[in-house]
Amino acid sequence: MVITRQKHIRFDWAVKKMLRSKANFGILEGFLSELIKEDIKIIDILESEGNKESANDKTNRVDMLVKDSKDQLIIVEIQNTRELDYFYKILYNTSKVVTEHIRVGEPYKYVKKVITVSVIYFDLGQGQDYVYYGGTYFKGIHRNDTLELSETQKELFKRQTVTAIYPEHYIIKVNDFDDIAKDSLDEWVYFLKNSDIKDEFKAKGLAEAREKLKEINLPEEELPAYRHFLDQLRDEASAADTIRFESEYGKRKAREEGLAEGRQEGLLLAAGALKQNGVAVDLIIKSTGLSKEEIENL
Repeated sequence: MVITRQKHIRFDWAVKKMLRSKANFGILEGFLSELIKEDIKIIDILESEGNKESANDKTNRVDMLVKDSKDQLIIVEIQNTRELDYFYKILYNTSKVVTEHIRVGEPYKYVKKVITVSVIYFDLGQGQDYVYYGGTYFKGIHRNDTLELSETQKELFKRQTVTAIYPEHYIIKVNDFDDIAKDSLDEWVYFLKNSDIKDEFKAKGLAEAREKLKEINLPEEELPAYRHFLDQLRDEASAADTIRFESEYGKRKAREEGLAEGRQEGLLLAAGALKQNGVAVDLIIKSTGLSKEEIENL
């Protein structure tokens, strides 16, 4: 007897709809804890301009701004469609959150720590990994040392490193994952890619997600919208594949036509040289495959 697991709701839909409820914070906390490698406890989910719902938002991105128990602000964004300037988008979103969450006249020490988490379903940049981390540090150009905080600064900022002050960024390139879960973070990436949670997965938050994010648990009134959401994703994936195929096909045809044109030019040059040297036209035709008319016109 074959036992089939229940289908689970896509994570981007869950973030937009279900994970905003405090009753489900444990799922998102588990994901962030496994990714950032520290115990994340969500205090609140904040709203900003990036959280506006629209038809475009539902397919292009899902923004969630989380405040955790350490007073850090975590931006979670899920991006399904390709954007060449996505790195700039991360920078813009980060800058916006930083400036939105400091009061006028406050000292700079009250600038909030911001972490961005980007779950993307398209090819971004060049690299062989599927999870990337970016932070800020200052390296000496002469002595190759790292600039650190003084003891006074550590006490004032409640931070131990310069990097801990600045925004930090995580990018998960879901489609580049090979579906082999080697650790607890991989278990989450597997779920993000396949909307499936294997029985043996033990990562934080997945046990709760396994039960609460079953597709069968979706309220009846939400099913049509969810089905439409999935259809939109399929349409976009199909359109992207079509554009990619047509682009590759066009490049290949241009390359083939270019080679053919170059070969023709080479044959004409060779035939012209043979003709100048008094070689019989019949022999030139046999050697080059050119027509009698083409050779006579040289």
